[in-house]
Amino acid sequence: MFESAELGHRIDKETYDREVPKLREDLLNAQYDLSQQSRFPVIIVVGGVDGAGKSETVHLLNEWMDPRHIQTHAFPDPSDEERERPYMWRFWRALPPRGKIGILFGAWHSAPIVERVLSRSKSAKLDQSIEEIIRFEKMLTEEGALILKFWFHLSKEQQKKRLKALEKDPKTRWRITETDWEHFKSYDRFRKVSEYFIRQTSSAAAPWIVVEGVDHRYRSLTVGRLLLNAMRERLAEKPAARLPEKKSPMLPRLDGKDVLTSLVLTTKAVSKEKYNREMEAWQGRLNLLTRHPKFKEISVVFVFEGQDAAGKGGAIRRVMQALDARVYQGIPIAAPTEEERAQPYLWRFWRNLPRRGRFTIFDRSWYGRVLVERVEGFCSENDWMRAYSEINDFESQLVRNGTVLVKFWLQISREEQLKRFREREKTSFKRFKITAEDWRNRQKWKPYHQAVCDMIDRTSTEIAPWTLVGANNKYDARIKVLRTIVGSLESAL
Repeated sequence: MFESAELGHRIDKETYDREVPKLREDLLNAQYDLSQQSRFPVIIVVGGVDGAGKSETVHLLNEWMDPRHIQTHAFPDPSDEERERPYMWRFWRALPPRGKIGILFGAWHSAPIVERVLSRSKSAKLDQSIEEIIRFEKMLTEEGALILKFWFHLSKEQQKKRLKALEKDPKTRWRITETDWEHFKSYDRFRKVSEYFIRQTSSAAAPWIVVEGVDHRYRSLTVGRLLLNAMRERLAEKPAARLPEKKSPMLPRLDGKDVLTSLVLTTKAVSKEKYNREMEAWQGRLNLLTRHPKFKEISVVFVFEGQDAAGKGGAIRRVMQALDARVYQGIPIAAPTEEERAQPYLWRFWRNLPRRGRFTIFDRSWYGRVLVERVEGFCSENDWMRAYSEINDFESQLVRNGTVLVKFWLQISREEQLKRFREREKTSFKRFKITAEDWRNRQKWKPYHQAVCDMIDRTSTEIAPWTLVGANNKYDARIKVLRTIVGSLESAL
């Protein structure tokens, strides 16, 4: 692969000076068209050999185009805040919105390669990282992103000359560190691992482009032209027509039974006195767990989903009552904002993940993609169908990073929902809880029922199972929620 990049490509100064002004003008025009259309983001991933011109190219792109519409991010060693979240968290935060260009210098590919070269990880770990990256980039392209990945290459002898030249020049001496020379000693191993990594992560939608880094004029024109052509091609495309909807991905059961119809919704009534005793006991145990010496080593995410009026808010309040307000944040999920619509749908959830020793409580969550967005037609069938695997991947990354993830679905009968709706309308301080949308959603009981069953079947995994709560009896439902949370935390600690 890299042999093809060692051809001694060069561009003479006259040709370079003649072509650059027109290229800059065309790049600026394409950038402004991208900004006006705001249909997709452009993600430029920059990687390669030390001294091959990565920094110079990044600076040049910012010089040639309008830097106000470019977001440039470098990724040195992760900070304490970043180490307390899943590995991909820092990259999700750096994604550009639609209409912008993001230049990611040493992005998600760098650490897996370096860790393997320096024998800090096994080959199995590298392969796991590769699989995650492939799925991540596939998700980005499915969401509409244009991804350009440039790998700047130098031969071993060329790299040695380049590092010495940079070290000799007083203006660039600061750029060469002991780490660069340590990496140079492992050049052959870096090349071997990098070739394998690039082959595995180069796809039709997000291919790696290997650029020879010896001649700065050739390198600059090559990257500029490729970027321009890719942007112009995508800008010229007409938005794809929405495909007709197909059948539900899962057929209804022949006997009419499913996870929801089999759930016991009404349990034996709990007296107020017993309820208060149980609540005090479980809330006390939960609070004590937050003081456990090992609690600072984990993070906790609670997901609350359920039917309208099923009691999510009441259950969440009882959980919060047991916690110090300084260790949790509640995230109510409504329709996405303009900022959130300009990003992949999981972006607004990634950005709210807690640090270690903290809780995040989601009142509705990423499951909106396979529930309300599916039923109401807010996304295409392709979007919500692929969301099952993307959600499972997301949750797998959370759990592997030490997050305790607990997911609740609160279910009530149709009759109980009607009763609660009417009570809300009659009670002055509860009227805000009932809207015309709630009544409209009630008319789609069957489609939502099917969507929930599909969701549970496809996303209740061994590491992130759903807890189904029959919630016709509010007292019993709240106790079950707290009991489940305490059991999960005790197991983790």
